[in-house]
Amino acid sequence: MPDRPRRRPAREILGLLTDDFEELPSPSTVLPPDGPLGWEGYDAARARARERTGEEESAVCGTGHVQGAPAVLIAFEFGFLGGSLGVRTGDRLAAAYTYAREHRLPVVPLIATGGSRMQEGMLALTQLQRVARQSALTREAGLPQVAVLRDPTTGGGWATLGAGADIALALPGAQIGFAGSRVRPPDTDPTAYTAESQLAAGAVDAIVAPEELRGTLGDWLRLLTGGTATPAPPPGPLGATGLPATGWDAVRRARAPERPRAAAYLDAYFEHRLPLSGDRCGGVDPGMLCGFGTRDGRTIAYAAQTGTATRPAGYRTATRLVRLADRLGVPVLTLVDTPGAANDAEAERAGAGAAIAELFMTVATARTPVTTLLIGEGGSGGALALAAPGATYATPDSYFSVIAPELAAAILKRPPERTEATADQLRIRPQDLAELGVIRLR
Repeated sequence: MPDRPRRRPAREILGLLTDDFEELPSPSTVLPPDGPLGWEGYDAARARARERTGEEESAVCGTGHVQGAPAVLIAFEFGFLGGSLGVRTGDRLAAAYTYAREHRLPVVPLIATGGSRMQEGMLALTQLQRVARQSALTREAGLPQVAVLRDPTTGGGWATLGAGADIALALPGAQIGFAGSRVRPPDTDPTAYTAESQLAAGAVDAIVAPEELRGTLGDWLRLLTGGTATPAPPPGPLGATGLPATGWDAVRRARAPERPRAAAYLDAYFEHRLPLSGDRCGGVDPGMLCGFGTRDGRTIAYAAQTGTATRPAGYRTATRLVRLADRLGVPVLTLVDTPGAANDAEAERAGAGAAIAELFMTVATARTPVTTLLIGEGGSGGALALAAPGATYATPDSYFSVIAPELAAAILKRPPERTEATADQLRIRPQDLAELGVIRLR
């Protein structure tokens, strides 16, 4: 189990990330003696927390620039009653989100909290509803939210500000999970509640060392606020230039091990890019590369298959990517390259059909322009789900088919030796697809 990170106070983490932090005015909420529940000793506990931390509440909210990118920052002070959320914390968070919308600024929650404050009972717990609404309104306004998950990020803070953010960056070894350390089953595996496990489960986009946090956060803020409505130009072909002579020739080219894959196309296309990882539903598919990058000074989002059978988590991650780009007004580039959707029992249990359906609908209804380049195999609906209607291009070493030629021959009860002829009949060559109006040649 990795070492837990040092718990930096709120002001220290703000100083690490910004040069010019300016605190926002705090709402002047007056609590009755010992809080709304009259919890004996609550006022004394708050007084000790103020003396220990120098803060009046568990969250410090303000504005600042992260490597030149302006943002509203919300830093939790864990030393103040475990960074817990109470009524006054909710007031501060609501005011910060409102300010962000009024001034068209992204929001960066720097989370370190154990959850809702017991001394304020259900009034503390209902602050999660307030926070969720503020986050949703900010999302509807087309403003990004990038969360930094410090130690610990548990309870409602994780279930709203953390897991609900567009991008989640975690410090190495941070404790992350809905259940805090004191309320978990006694026989539970503690490694399940770490940043590393959450990354593997698709709940976190990246683990970032403290010394790299400022640069990474600044990059994300610039990427998520640098989009335009202009469609992404399709990349040029990196492999074969001449068109295939037969359908089976097209298949052989697309399956050739030496053919350029998605990573090569992305490296050639973008000046700089950052990956987005995970489907937020417990899964990661290494065969689907998603993220945001810069080309000619503007932001373009990407979702790229790498030549493997795409798993449900891959489709859900691509859906997440397209939806985020759509909200932010960022154009999308998709690279199609898969023999098809994973069709094993595990994929079915993970909801393959529903995952593909969501991606189909998301691409079909996206308001932001989506551009697709077929760079290899285009295997059936598992490939088509990532393709933009009317804006799909193809390289000379690719093919698109209603089903793989071998499977088509099997379904038609043809012997294996007729597979090549079946490939010709399916008209799967790039030039055939262009003639049919399915793609444009690149």
